[in-house]
Amino acid sequence: MRRILLLIIIGFAVSLTSCRNDFDFEPSTGDLKFSKDTVYLDTVFTNIGSSTYTLKVYNRSNKNINIPSIRLGEGEASKYRLMVDGIPGKVFNNIELLAKDSMFVFIETTIDYNEYTNNTTTFLYNDKILFDTGSNEQKVELVTLVQDAIFIKPDRLLPTDTKEMLEIAGLEDDTIFGHELTTADELHWTRQKPYVVYGYAYVPDGRTLNIDAGARVHFHADSGLIVGSNGTLNINGARSFNPETLENEVIFEGDRLEPGFAEAPGQWGTVYIMSGNDNRINHLTIRNAAIGILAGRAAENQPVMPKLNITNSQIYNSAVAGMLAQRSEVSGDNLVINNASQAGLICSLGGTYRFRHCTFGNHYSTFNQMPVFVRDYLDTDDGTLVSGIDAKFENCILYGSSNYGILFDRKGSDTNPPTAFNVDLDHCLIKFSDFSNQYTGTEFYKFEASTEADMVFYNQCLIAKNSTENNPKFFNPNKNNLNIVQGESAAEGIAGQAVANAVPLDINGTSRTTAPDIGAYESTTMPEE
Repeated sequence: MRRILLLIIIGFAVSLTSCRNDFDFEPSTGDLKFSKDTVYLDTVFTNIGSSTYTLKVYNRSNKNINIPSIRLGEGEASKYRLMVDGIPGKVFNNIELLAKDSMFVFIETTIDYNEYTNNTTTFLYNDKILFDTGSNEQKVELVTLVQDAIFIKPDRLLPTDTKEMLEIAGLEDDTIFGHELTTADELHWTRQKPYVVYGYAYVPDGRTLNIDAGARVHFHADSGLIVGSNGTLNINGARSFNPETLENEVIFEGDRLEPGFAEAPGQWGTVYIMSGNDNRINHLTIRNAAIGILAGRAAENQPVMPKLNITNSQIYNSAVAGMLAQRSEVSGDNLVINNASQAGLICSLGGTYRFRHCTFGNHYSTFNQMPVFVRDYLDTDDGTLVSGIDAKFENCILYGSSNYGILFDRKGSDTNPPTAFNVDLDHCLIKFSDFSNQYTGTEFYKFEASTEADMVFYNQCLIAKNSTENNPKFFNPNKNNLNIVQGESAAEGIAGQAVANAVPLDINGTSRTTAPDIGAYESTTMPEE
């Protein structure tokens, strides 16, 4: 019986096999459809490979077809590279495509700007993908904007051909690849061409890096800028009049220019300021770093306190923090920080801080990421370090999507040895929705009854106890637009006048000397979409 059943099954299978016809393919007739008729590869820097872009090719007919030729218009000389049916190349023959099926064509490019005669810093490179030949030929255009750039990257050291490694006091145990800036050109970044940094650009002791208004700096992954303990950083941006181009702003961001990376955090490292000199930043926008600005000592025994004065600047989409300051001296006017996975601003391990007319938001995608966090300690592998802190926030907004605009943590003591913890908030709008009464009334959060003797003193502050009460009404915080809506913002007209007089223009250059608003922006009407 088993043998009979086995013979029946085998016979049935053979009959099915004998009924199947081999696929028949007919020549294509020029009726292919495409996911797009032009593929725009976003701006690439000279000699830097692009991302991979995708074109989908459809056979809408009921017939299996053979495409005699798929090729780049410039053939093997083209600067584009294709992958068709899993095979890389520039010319392909006899590509088969089943009825009602589709296939992917992957596209990349690497272009040497210097191969082309051009008196500007950019040019368009064009080619096309040609499908079939003769009267059946179809095409998809390829367009790439190529931008000339100045590259700052580790030197290759002879005779071993190893990459340049930075030797920085206090960071001897860290392997840091980068380039020490020594020449006049390296220490003066202009707006003529964008800069692309590989590894860390290092401002050594006794040198000053000056960055002109309108400069554009793109950092590769695991790259950034380090200012040594006796180096100096001067970023001299200026007010822009076009909100789209930000023509005079200095911009630090990653080197991936595709739209998918426009707001992706953590694409590059940080601006690390160890310097105790007069470091100044004006009109700088930082996007998509791990830590936008890290101000701190490289080593516990470093004698100098890092110093920074930052004005009219913005830090967005940081993987850890917009600004992390450790035992530093930082002053900020018209500073805007938004969207970081831990906190927009972290003041840690003590230091001296003063912020006037700043807007600290945090609308990061994860839950309960705060705008500001202040603590007097740092946990290390060797134990907990504690240092006194003195911070002042005047006419500032501290408001995000989490319940708390600011939180404090103290491990120091008034005795043995004494470590100060003094924080003043004057005419600030602070979100503090403590629904579970976890913090309300504790030593740090005496909003209604604080005195100058308290560790945290609140003077004429506006507390937002829920999302509707005392809302600053940002334009679009999820898109990093923290302008406040005229006629609707609780921050309007209630800032301290004396501080406003000391910072008389907002980040957009609008006067705030009469009925000033809290935060970095004077209120304005929301533009029509």
